[in-house]
Amino acid sequence: MNQTGKLELWTAVATAVLMMSTGCQSTGNVSPAITKTDPAPKAAEVAAAEELPAPTKPDLKTIYFEFDRWELKDDARSALKSDAQYLQASAEQAVVTVAGHCDERGSEEYNLALGDRRAAAVKRYLVDLGIPDSRVRTLSYGEERPAVAGSTEAAWSRNRRAELSLDSRQASR
Repeated sequence: MNQTGKLELWTAVATAVLMMSTGCQSTGNVSPAITKTDPAPKAAEVAAAEELPAPTKPDLKTIYFEFDRWELKDDARSALKSDAQYLQASAEQAVVTVAGHCDERGSEEYNLALGDRRAAAVKRYLVDLGIPDSRVRTLSYGEERPAVAGSTEAAWSRNRRAELSLDSRQASR
């Protein structure tokens, strides 16, 4: 860079620094700096938040049961309380389907009946928590839809369950 180029560069830098340091002080109209209390950033934050997608529906919990049982354990009750709170707060009046499942042990008829008792126990608890009876339907798959394949206690314990799902159709009134 030659001597003239250096001089022009220094002149430009000095002019910029001078302009930034003096601002609009000559007119007495000093523009205030944006602070955290300035409403403009809040409006921008609100606009940005409105562009975010709506929160998704949480997955309803899967409830697990002991062998040949349909009674709800403490952890199942806690999970169902959380689900009930979501359902009560939701503006959407979706129907909850509770599907009862069993492991492969026992006859097909016995497991269908046991799956029905498991689904009914979950429904009863949701209704006790304030979910209208008309918003909860039950069905039983017995042993027909295992979550985990295998004939071990680890597999069986994952298959003894009640699965909850939302149906966006309106509940019957």
